[in-house]
Amino acid sequence: MRPEAAATDAAPPEVAGAGSAAGRRYPRPTKEQLAAAADKLLPDVIAPGLDVLFVGINPGLWSAATGWHFARPGNRFWPALHRGGFTPRQLHPSEQDELPALGLGITNMVARASARADELTAGELVEGARELAAKVARYRPHWVAVVGVTAYRIGFARPKAGFGPQPEPLAAARLWVLPNPSGLNAHFTPETLGAAFGELRAAVTGQRPGASRAAG
Repeated sequence: MRPEAAATDAAPPEVAGAGSAAGRRYPRPTKEQLAAAADKLLPDVIAPGLDVLFVGINPGLWSAATGWHFARPGNRFWPALHRGGFTPRQLHPSEQDELPALGLGITNMVARASARADELTAGELVEGARELAAKVARYRPHWVAVVGVTAYRIGFARPKAGFGPQPEPLAAARLWVLPNPSGLNAHFTPETLGAAFGELRAAVTGQRPGASRAAG
């Protein structure tokens, strides 16, 4: 998913998985595969009536090449999801289809893949926000969590919006804004990012921060 560093980064041929996938290894996309992934579409991980639908900005080339959201090594979405109490262990991006059983899903504000989020136009984000509202009305998640405050501000014309709960709903869903989990976002450490996800988790479950359905 989003946002990710430029696709031309040098990389060794394989990368280890996480969680139950720790013993497996996954081929890393080649430079040619990453270049060919530009403008590709990445299917949503979605189902009706989810607890939380997470909304990235748009797929990065690594995600479009692999078919996995937030797939680039260094992106902290999957660790933050676990730290925040949404998953019982840290999932590897290849395990994304396990999310709906946990009441979770992933989509994007803009469908097309790009090397960086700043390649998107304001018009694309505004149109993406409209399409997201229609998707939320169709699938009716209880909460929508936009992962990236700048994209939210532009897409929804809320220039002063901050992190956390938003005053207006999206369709019938409650709306929350989370920090961008990209490794390029130096304003948040893995710990503070996990805590931000944990605040959403507490709101979803009606529990105090630190409580977790996934952890039992």
